[in-house]
Amino acid sequence: MNQNLHQLNYILQLADNLLIHAQRLGEWCGHGPILEQDIALTNTCLDHIGATRSLYQYAAELVNQLTPLERQTMFTSPALEQVFTKGLPAKEDDIAYLRDAWDFKNVLLVEQPNEDWAYTIAKCFFMDAYHLALYSALKSSNNSVLAGVADKSLKEVKYHLKWSSEWVIRLGDGTEESHERMQTAINERWAYTGELFQASAADVAAMEAGYGADLCALQTTWNAQVQSVFTLAKLSIPDNSWMQQGGKEGRHTEHLGYILAEMQYLQRAYPGMEW
Repeated sequence: MNQNLHQLNYILQLADNLLIHAQRLGEWCGHGPILEQDIALTNTCLDHIGATRSLYQYAAELVNQLTPLERQTMFTSPALEQVFTKGLPAKEDDIAYLRDAWDFKNVLLVEQPNEDWAYTIAKCFFMDAYHLALYSALKSSNNSVLAGVADKSLKEVKYHLKWSSEWVIRLGDGTEESHERMQTAINERWAYTGELFQASAADVAAMEAGYGADLCALQTTWNAQVQSVFTLAKLSIPDNSWMQQGGKEGRHTEHLGYILAEMQYLQRAYPGMEW
């Protein structure tokens, strides 16, 4: 696979993580335990969508630079192929709404169901700690688009991590029931965290070319952050070294299909729909 495809895959990994994570958080809108936290999650969702748009706009530019053969290698979605067949340039909405599940590169963690508040907090905390380490590294990227997105997003994710960390501590060091629920959620979702740091071909190419992050360094930072918060919350890191994987290569759980069916319905039902 050439460098252009590796770069596009890397951008899609970052953007798809944000989009699917935001979609899951958006499901809490109107259903949060209290109004303040309902609004907090909705705002976090919008922050992720903002970063996603910047990355998808860049991804669309990269797609439009590919040869027909490269596009065919990269995507298998018939709906997206119709755009290419008509000779139209790809747009950010095409990247979000016209790809099928196997064309998405997000990690499996973000597509897991919300379940209850503890499960959502666990997933938010894991992703917030990851994004803080990631954006801190990408600020030094030799790619100006990635460096710019990282610089802007870093200000937001510091708040996100503060919020989710406080909830982990609040639940973990709370009542007997809240502690048990928080630990159960962590135990159930822990096996999905390893994929954040499992290097795909795109990750390796990005790091070697200087526009990506060193996943080994990110994992060290992430582990320290998680351990620090868990200590305060009186929670234990699960004794489980086996990790789920496959999302970065387009192998997903059944949950992603349901997310995309809802998210992509309007654009699929009414192609080219605009406000």
